[in-house]
Parts: sequence; C-alpha cells; structure tokens
Amino acid sequence: MRKRHVRHLARQVRWLTALLAALLMVLGLTSASAAGRPQAEGAKAAAAQVLTWTAGDDITKYASAPQTAVAGPTTIVFENSAATGNTTGMPHTLTFDVSDPEYNNDVPLNILANPNDAQGGRYEVEVNLTPGRYRFYCTIPGHGQMQGILVVSEGTGEDTTPPETSAKVSGTQNAQGAYVGSATVAVSATDEDGGSGVDRVEYALGHSGDWQPYTTPVVVNQVGDHHVRYRAFDKAGNVAAEKSVEFTVVAPPTDDTAPPETSATVTGEQNPQGEYLSMATVTVSASDTGSGVNTIEYALGDSGAWQPYTAPVMVHEAGTHKVRYRATDKAGNVSAEKNVTFTVVTPPVEDTTPPVTGVTVEGDRNSDGAYLKSAKVTVSATDEHGGSGVAAIEYSLDGGPYLAYTAPVVVDRAGTHTLAYRASDKAGNTSPARTVTFTVVSGGGVPAPTCAEWDERLTVIVGTVDSGVPNRLTNNRCRINELIEDEKEWTSHALFLKHVKSVLDKLLKEGVIDQREYNAIQKAARESGIGRPGQTEGYRTILDGTPESFAKWQQVGGGSFAQNSDGSITSGTTKDGLGMLWFPERKYGDFSLRLQWRDDAPGTGNANSGVFVRFPWVHDHPEETRPEWVAIKYGHEVQVLDRPDGDMYKTGSVYGFDRVGLAGAGVTQKGTWNDYEIRVVDQHYSVYRNGVLINEFDNTGGQEFAPPRADDPGTDGRRFASGYIGLQVHGTTDVVSYRDIRIMEL
Repeated sequence: MRKRHVRHLARQVRWLTALLAALLMVLGLTSASAAGRPQAEGAKAAAAQVLTWTAGDDITKYASAPQTAVAGPTTIVFENSAATGNTTGMPHTLTFDVSDPEYNNDVPLNILANPNDAQGGRYEVEVNLTPGRYRFYCTIPGHGQMQGILVVSEGTGEDTTPPETSAKVSGTQNAQGAYVGSATVAVSATDEDGGSGVDRVEYALGHSGDWQPYTTPVVVNQVGDHHVRYRAFDKAGNVAAEKSVEFTVVAPPTDDTAPPETSATVTGEQNPQGEYLSMATVTVSASDTGSGVNTIEYALGDSGAWQPYTAPVMVHEAGTHKVRYRATDKAGNVSAEKNVTFTVVTPPVEDTTPPVTGVTVEGDRNSDGAYLKSAKVTVSATDEHGGSGVAAIEYSLDGGPYLAYTAPVVVDRAGTHTLAYRASDKAGNTSPARTVTFTVVSGGGVPAPTCAEWDERLTVIVGTVDSGVPNRLTNNRCRINELIEDEKEWTSHALFLKHVKSVLDKLLKEGVIDQREYNAIQKAARESGIGRPGQTEGYRTILDGTPESFAKWQQVGGGSFAQNSDGSITSGTTKDGLGMLWFPERKYGDFSLRLQWRDDAPGTGNANSGVFVRFPWVHDHPEETRPEWVAIKYGHEVQVLDRPDGDMYKTGSVYGFDRVGLAGAGVTQKGTWNDYEIRVVDQHYSVYRNGVLINEFDNTGGQEFAPPRADDPGTDGRRFASGYIGLQVHGTTDVVSYRDIRIMEL
C-alpha cells in the first residue's frame, strides 16, 4: 500500500509539472526547443534516450516513428530531408496532442521541418517523457493519416543482454540429406534475460546478401547450395551475434529436357533517334513449364562474365551496348544465349534560360501622345540563349486572364490600358511578365465605358447556350455579352427575356447585329431558362464539360486531373501526388459556388479532396516555393472526405478551422453524384450538400489544431476577403470526380 501511495504522489507531481509547462507555453516562456526549434548553444547535454521520427515524400505516414519508450529525459529527433527520402521539398510537422485527455499532455511539441529551411529539415528537442501514451500527428492540411501512438513505460533498468536465436531447416530430404524441391528456414528469437523484449528479426541469403525483415519462414526453392544468415534485436538496441544454416536443394526427379523460354525488354527516355538519354534499363524474363526456372544470368558486351540476374540491369555509360542473357531450369537445361543492343547518350544541356520578349505599340496619336480610336500592340519573343525555342506567347489586358497571343492585339476602348506579356520556351521556362501602358481616346477623349464584367468569350453565350454570334464590341464600347448577361439575379424568365429584347432592339437599330443574329441570340436566351424556378440564374459556368472550358484551368504541384468522355474531370488517374487545379481567370469576393462531385476511389477506399476558396495568386508568391501551398496556407479548404477513420475533418468541414464529423453530415454513397454549394458572404461560410445545410462557419481567426499563424493575412488571423477557386488532388488512391462548376457573385 505504501509503494502504491508513493507512485500516486509521483503521478500527481508529474501532472502538476505538465500543467506548469502548459501555463509557461501560454505565457510565451517555453524554451526554443519546446517549440520545435534547434537547441540553443550552451543548452544541457542530450538525454541518453534518443527517439527519432523521419518523413519523406509520403503524405500518409511518417517514414519511421518509434512506438515505445522509457520514461525520463529524452532527445527527440525529427528529420524531413533529402536524406530521409524527401525529393519534393514538401514540409511536414511532428506535433504532440496536448488537447485530448485520453493521452499524456505534458509535451507541447510542434516542429515544422522543411528540407530547404535553415536546419536542412533536421531538429533535436530535449523533453521529459512520463509513463502513459502520447499521440503524435502532422498538422499540415492533407496529412491526416500521418499519426501514431508512443507508449512510455516506467522502465526496468538497463538491458545489455542480446536476444537468443535459433533456426531450423525443414523439408523432404533424399538419402544424401539434400532437400528435394525446396527447403523452409524457420527462425526464432527470445529475450528473457534482458527484459526489454524482441524488437525485430532479420535474415540474409548468401554470405553477402542484404539483411531483410523476417516475418514468416523463408522458403528456398532454387537448386544449389545455400547459406542463410540470421540475427535479432531487442528493444534496448542489443543485437544477437550472427548465426547461419547451410543446406542443399536439389530438383525433384523429372524427365524435363526442354530449356526455359527467355525474353528481354529495354526501357528508358529516348530521343527522336531512339537513343536512350542518360540510362537504359534491361528487364529479363524467363518461363519454364517443366521443372521451373532456377536461375537467370546476364553478361555485358561480347566477352563479359556471366552474372546472376536478380533485378533489372541499369546501364548508364554513354555508348553502344550489348546485354546477353540466358536461363537454367531446375533440371539443368540451359536456354540458348540471346541479346539486346542499344545506345545510351548524354542528354543535351538543360535549357534554363527563358525567352527574351519585346513589344511595340502603333497607331495615330494626338499631341498628348494618346492613340486615336485604337492602338495595335505587337509582342515578340526570341529564345537564342536557351536553344529549345519559343513555345508560346501570352498577354493580359488590364489585369484580365492571360490569353494566347497569335496576332497583334487591337485595343479600341477609350481609356488608359496596361498590357502584360510573357513567353515560354519548349523547355518550360517562362519569362518574367513585362508591361506596356498607353491611352486610347475617341474624338476629344471619351471616358472608359461602364460595362459589366469584362467578357473575352468569342461568341455570345447566354447561360450555357451558345448563340454562335460573334461577341463583338458595340457602339458604346461594351461587348454584346456584357450587355446581356449583366450579373443580375432575375426573378422571372419573362423579365430576363424583356431585358434581352431591349438590348437587341438597340443593337439592331445601330447596325451592330443583323436580323439573323438578333433571332439567334433571342433563341439562346429562351433556351437558357434564366429566371425560371430551379434554374441557376445569375450563375456563370466555369467548367462546362468542354475541352475549351477545362483548358482555362491550371494544374500546380503534384497529381493531375483528366477530362472524361462525359465532360467530367477526375483526379489522380494519370499522376500521383498532392496538388491543385485552379481557375486563374478571376478573383471572387462574396459568392455562391455550385458544383457536383462523386467518390470514385478504387476498391473500398474513399475520395479525399477539397474545394479551395479565397486564396491569392499562386505564381511567384513571396512566401512559397510550391504554389499549391498558397491555397492551403492562405485560403480555406472546404473538405470532401467520407472516410470513416483517419482525418477528423469530414465532408463540409473548413479544414483546420471548423470540423464536421460523419455523425453530423452522414456518408455519401460511392459512385453517386452529389450537389455541393459553398456560399461565402463577408467572413461567413455556409456549406450545403444535396440541398441540406451541413456546416456554417464564421471566420474570426485561429485554427482548431494550432494557434493563428503569424503570417496569416490580416491583423487578427482571418483569411483574405477575396481570391481564387481551386480543386485539390490528393493522390491515385483518393480519387474524386467533379462536373458542372458554376459561380455567382453576391
């Protein structure tokens, strides 16, 4: 009873210590290491117990993470670098949960590691662990599966004794003791003396083969003499001395006299001449319907020695190569030698220099230098230094979207204009945007017209119905579509048709359109249904199922979206990774966004995606080297995820700020289209699924899983009041489809 009372007092002391640490963190008095920063010079020496977490390219789990530890001073190491497998520069965090009473909450750890940061992605922190369980996870959006439990025990003293190991070989043996057909090696290990327990068992084939995890008995069916090594580790890090077993496998009696069938393929990136750039990979295969393939061998050149073939052969050296190959079956039959020949060349020097651009503005000018009636802008680009050649030239007029430049741009609206231009070469280099500013006047100088939203569409489109009539400039210098679709919400279809008729009557009288065009636009207005009950009056379709509509969206980061034959788009079908498809043509402030989505994840998985809203321009953002993270860190993601486990933010959640669970919103049926509406007014967000309100959120600053970021826009941590629209792609196993994306400004 007395020992139990002492242990109870010790737990109370540890609890009070944790409470004090939490209060110090709130007051800003914690050490740099507690916040996940490198230990300051002169800090105390590292603890004897070191626990290491590593991260790489995978966004679903840590590359390595401990599961058990002993209470006491501990050095925690978190590394997310090229050395641990991170090739994309993606940041990860190691965060200890201090909000759930089910777990220990005395270590407020939150380390952000990036391969490109000042520490190279490696951090060390000194903490004091107490007995119990700690929950750890990654706080960056999209990393919901990167989590685990660390179990900390009281400790029973230092374990210095390695495990005991043994192995047994079994199988059918002949009179000479050789195993007929195959032999099975079973390895066992115990750790009774040390007390920490067996951590893992490993085995290796041959005298120099690599160590591999042992999980089940090893079956060896290759004919010949064999040497199998084995060892074991306990949880204190002690390793048993290496041991081995030796045995011989012979083929069963057979009348097989036919050799194996063999073939080889050469793969790699090729130039137009069929030569392989930097490397060629030779893959050899063999089959034998008789006794079975025993070994495959290959040799380099005409006289190279035969070597065992265990994996595809990679040839890096520039030049012409021959790779010979053959196979032997278990009856000893050897196939005829075959070969493949190919050439490896050094790739051309990478083109990293963007094109050089220039611009000229032409037209009649008045004494003030303004252009009379119109100005013609000609953009040029050359790519002499890079060498790959100019691929495309783009321009943007008065802050509008970038459009393909194919001919000089004629600007005939009165007012001051700014035209931005840039060019890309065939190697993917894009020149910095440059601008030219000029003024156009009509007669004595007419102010810029008051038109609805700038409409660059080539034809007059009413709702989603294309009239086929050119969307030309009218006499008041507005385009036809700007006069017809004036972004209003119409209360009836008749009122909308009356509005269209009044516009068309004036245009017909002024000679802007003829009677045939008048009738075509009027017919499109009737078919549009704008103003009828249930119609999406006032909405502008930004993804309508056509290739032209899809081409206006841009992919950044990893992954991809592909367009299907029915016009819908699906994520993760051609390329894996985390990224975003976004609509760069327009920023939106207060709006209603409507779309349909469908869970198309393979097997029993679930879609994982989201709709990004109100994020800034992603290219050349001063805070980001990976453009898709601008949307994650500076906008809001409305979640699409019905997985029953893993990430706590389900469909309808505002990721990181306002969670919705499956109990609140329910689960959508796989393979079924769902209507989604995201309505944003000022800082109030409403999310509807299939007409049902499933979440409302007031963006007043601060995240559920972390304090407000210092670099959040605004002084109170709130996000932007306007921005762009995007769709998240999460990977090839989290597949989701979208279609019919429409938006209306409120």
